[in-house]
Amino acid sequence: MIISASRRTDIPAFYAEWFINRVRAGFCDVPNPVRPGQVSRVSLRPEDVDVIVFWTRNPKPLMGRLDELDERGFRYYFQYTLLDNPRSLDPGTPPLREALETFRRLADQIGPDRVVWRYDPIVVSARTPEAFHLEKMAAIASALEGSTKRLVVSLVDSYRHVEARLRALGEEAPRLDFSEEPLTDGAVQSMAAIAAAAGMEIVTCAENNEAMKRIIPPGKCVDDRLIERVFGIRAPHRKDPHQRPACGCVASRDIGVYDTCPCGCAYCYATRNAAAVAANRRRHDPESPSLIGRDHGR
Repeated sequence: MIISASRRTDIPAFYAEWFINRVRAGFCDVPNPVRPGQVSRVSLRPEDVDVIVFWTRNPKPLMGRLDELDERGFRYYFQYTLLDNPRSLDPGTPPLREALETFRRLADQIGPDRVVWRYDPIVVSARTPEAFHLEKMAAIASALEGSTKRLVVSLVDSYRHVEARLRALGEEAPRLDFSEEPLTDGAVQSMAAIAAAAGMEIVTCAENNEAMKRIIPPGKCVDDRLIERVFGIRAPHRKDPHQRPACGCVASRDIGVYDTCPCGCAYCYATRNAAAVAANRRRHDPESPSLIGRDHGR
């Protein structure tokens, strides 16, 4: 079994204590995203877990606890989102210099094969046009050269609550471009060249954009081939049936909960609004089997 920790929230940044407590207990409880009263118990015993995939913008709170995971025999790698957007888009993420330093420290600690850089989602807008992203991507790639071997890119997806949140930012916020072709072939080719110059493989994440599909190969964030290459174990090859058709990830169990990440990223599909996040944060108990407390958010 592969554990995803988590597409739904940033466990390393905000729930590291809870996660380690659950590892020590050997299980966690995960409420159904649609029916919170339906709760699944997920084993976190090393013998039941093939690999843990961490998703984060700030792994620092978990980094001091990785030795315990190693001692218990866990295998894991990180999907690390690192961009340099205007603060109106990413109000709660660490400053770029701090994020770069943390990324490099993590790569030094566990190896560049196990830290995947995500420059996504890409928001193409009046304030963040193609040229903006190419400049930022090139600068970050140069700073991370030698600290990762893979770059994941994708365009922001349109969800009703995301579009409403972006409109609510007001006139100073970036104006999103949800056209079918928000990136030119030339821009996508430049992204591929930036990655190659820094010694990185570049892949897309669940991407339907035609320019990206023509130029950049599709990737898998929960990746059976990476798992087999890095950890030397056989991973399940079955595509995750709970993900979008364009997603290539293999099956995993997600132990996170929606509406629990306080980063406040304007384009985040995993949060409806700040009030929902605040309510769930109040329920959080690091000693509870469930991320949002013993009532599972009911």
